[in-house]
Amino acid sequence: MKKLLGILVLGLMFCNYAYASNLNPEKILDSVDDIYRSNTSHGILTLAVTTANWQRTLALEQWSKGKNKHLIKVLKPKKEKDLATLRVDNNVWNYMPKVKKVVKIPSSMMSSSWMGSHFTNDDLVKQSRMVKDYDFSISFEGIRDGIDIVEITCIPKKNAAVVWGKVEVIVYREDFIPLRLIYYDEDLNLSRKLEFSNIQILDNKKIPLQMQMIPEDEPGESTTVQWKEIKFDLTISDDFFSLRKLQE
Repeated sequence: MKKLLGILVLGLMFCNYAYASNLNPEKILDSVDDIYRSNTSHGILTLAVTTANWQRTLALEQWSKGKNKHLIKVLKPKKEKDLATLRVDNNVWNYMPKVKKVVKIPSSMMSSSWMGSHFTNDDLVKQSRMVKDYDFSISFEGIRDGIDIVEITCIPKKNAAVVWGKVEVIVYREDFIPLRLIYYDEDLNLSRKLEFSNIQILDNKKIPLQMQMIPEDEPGESTTVQWKEIKFDLTISDDFFSLRKLQE
């Protein structure tokens, strides 16, 4: 009987290992980075900021092409209308319509707040990529809080231009849709959490329609992004992602 139990346990361990060995953490991280992208994308979204002293909501329009081209423009409110951010390769610019000025964002400013939100410039235009900037490995697989998940722990590479000391990426095992990203500072203290929810199918792609950034050091504060519409694999020329278009 003991021998039979031992064989069964070994069999289960082998099955679990075989299942785990099929997971590709690089593919999972790329799918998280590109959850709202395809070859091209165009969408409308809102960004609602809640702080201890004020609240505001922006309506945004965004376009992307590949992994290196991204344009975001503010539609509402009128006060911020036409504020815009453009990324092409490793270059990022902001346009300020009131003074009709384009400002190039240095790498040192990519971790700064975008439009007073709890998202950074880098969050919005995705200059950094987890596969490129971090060493990573699967740190947990299984049921947690009643959900079957995969957790990948990312540690920054020595010369990577990132501010985080560690990022934990948690996805649903079934389809690798992100559930939560947890960010730690350089001293490995919890800094913020990005929560994903309201998973729907838009334009034949399964995505979370809401994501909420929650800072650890500002209780009660958050920034919530709600996707209103999004289309994938449209025809968008490279010329669309230009300084001229940024200012239109």
